[in-house]
Amino acid sequence: MKFILVPLLTAALLFGGVGSSWCGSEDRCVEDDLGRKICLEAPARRIIALYGAFNEILAGLGAEERIVARTKADTRPPSILSKPSIGTHMRPNVEMVFALQPDLVIQGGGRKAALEPVRQLISHGVEVAFFNPATFEGIFSVITRLGILTGTEARAEQMVQEMKERLERVKENIRGGERPVVIFEVRYPNLLCAGGRSLVDAVIRAAGGRNCFHDIPKKFVRPSMETVLQCDADLYVVQKGPMNRNPVPLEQRPIFSTMRAVSEGRVIYVDESLFSRPTQHAAEAVEELARAMHGGGKR
Repeated sequence: MKFILVPLLTAALLFGGVGSSWCGSEDRCVEDDLGRKICLEAPARRIIALYGAFNEILAGLGAEERIVARTKADTRPPSILSKPSIGTHMRPNVEMVFALQPDLVIQGGGRKAALEPVRQLISHGVEVAFFNPATFEGIFSVITRLGILTGTEARAEQMVQEMKERLERVKENIRGGERPVVIFEVRYPNLLCAGGRSLVDAVIRAAGGRNCFHDIPKKFVRPSMETVLQCDADLYVVQKGPMNRNPVPLEQRPIFSTMRAVSEGRVIYVDESLFSRPTQHAAEAVEELARAMHGGGKR
């Protein structure tokens, strides 16, 4: 499945034309989510991911030792903590990245700011692949494409199949049941919730639930308290992580304590890295949420 973050005309203006990225070698070629063709003459051996989720996928592919740097916030897999830090996801030190001589850089994200380092690195002659998965099909596609670029196609196929089997088991276990309404809190205070174009939305649907804000075509939603109350959610999910480090318990928040999900004790706290990052571990998030909603989800 393709996810074109910007129109091809825009991509052409940013990167000197889509056609210019097509190269002669057909050994290891994939199309990234900007519609650019990424070609390597041999499997990538020196890799830098500017978005940490891709390090987890690389580790799953058995290519962990090929990661040569990390961004400041990245801690997974633990082995990368010994790697040099090259800045942040949105503002990497381009000169340092170039000095490390990667044969592949991977960037991800849904904001235009994420494209700036891509443009700069390409201007330095670095091969950069941009991925922006927000669905399970998108994750499958990224795993498959990274498998091609790293020469680990067989392992990539196995990872995708394992994910599909786990999701299918959840589907079978919840077949015919009700679909509880879920609110997923991304951040508090200044409340931010998962919208219809988020990976979380895909996780909720796969677990047999309905995202309260599914119909809002955004990754994040800033709902009013009135809207939250009107939703009358069956389950309130709070993520804990960099975006929501120390969330105040709902029963201690003004108004929140009046919500049905809170008064009936249907509130769970989950790991942000599991639910909000597009990795192979998203299948585990589905299992966890299915258990919370239906009392099952994993045999």
